[in-house]
Amino acid sequence: MPELSGTSGSQGDEPGPQWTGRGARPGRKPVRPEPAAGPVAALAYRLWELKAEAGDPSFAEMSTLMGAAASKSSLAAAARGLVLPTWETTWEFVRVLAVDRLRQDAEEARREWRAHWEQAASAAARSETAEGHAGHDETGVRTAEHPERRARPFLARRPAMIAAVATAAGAALFTWLAPLSGKDEPTAQDTPAQAATPYDDSAFEQDVTHPDGTVVKRGTEFTKIWRIRNTGTVPWRGRYLTRLNDSPCRAPKRVEIRAVQPGEPVDIAVRVRASDSPGRCKIYWKMTDEAGTQLLSAKKPIFLDVVVG
Repeated sequence: MPELSGTSGSQGDEPGPQWTGRGARPGRKPVRPEPAAGPVAALAYRLWELKAEAGDPSFAEMSTLMGAAASKSSLAAAARGLVLPTWETTWEFVRVLAVDRLRQDAEEARREWRAHWEQAASAAARSETAEGHAGHDETGVRTAEHPERRARPFLARRPAMIAAVATAAGAALFTWLAPLSGKDEPTAQDTPAQAATPYDDSAFEQDVTHPDGTVVKRGTEFTKIWRIRNTGTVPWRGRYLTRLNDSPCRAPKRVEIRAVQPGEPVDIAVRVRASDSPGRCKIYWKMTDEAGTQLLSAKKPIFLDVVVG
């Protein structure tokens, strides 16, 4: 399971006030976006279709009982179709429904939905470029530029235009006089660029082995592997997965993570011994430094969840 940020939302995160369809929850009716409204709305409509096919669980159920590593509010926002969700949120929406509940092949589902998401992202970017002179209303939805701004008289803009012309003329005069003064023109070295603020982040990519709900035999040993990606700008060095809880299954307290550069994925393997009696084993791990200090505090732990049979 992924290490992704998650905050619980209110019931108001469910889009729409009522629902009366077959097998649905009384008192709620989600308002699905129109696919013709744009690429982001079309992606959200596909997510709604998948949700209905999977039995229409609530966003709260998806985020808690079904184990999506995204908050209820993030899942609900993805289904509204107003803003393009991140790929990580989109995949968590799809994973718990298409893979975990509908038992679709994880790699095929990932490829299919990644294509849908990239198509929406590309089309949305083209739309943003084409509407470069558009504004936003108070809801955050792009709207046409206000007519009164277009119709602003020339005289109202005249002081700003005069200032711009004066600035350009001054710059030209400086360029002509600078060689005569004996002072070199400024270079890139004269004005050091401000470094971007480094940040630490991660994204879950997949369960390489033993996805949630896998049945293992009593007393056997197996290797659980997760794949996560360094999505921040800070290299990972001297990091570990540290176990947070005890369980009938036995696993090491700490597992070292190899050095990982920004943008690079890493597979993390943990050797586990199943319990000698049947039951469920769910073990949580969190990324820490060598001293045991937890890192990425806003992220949910990753975990192993198997059934000993």
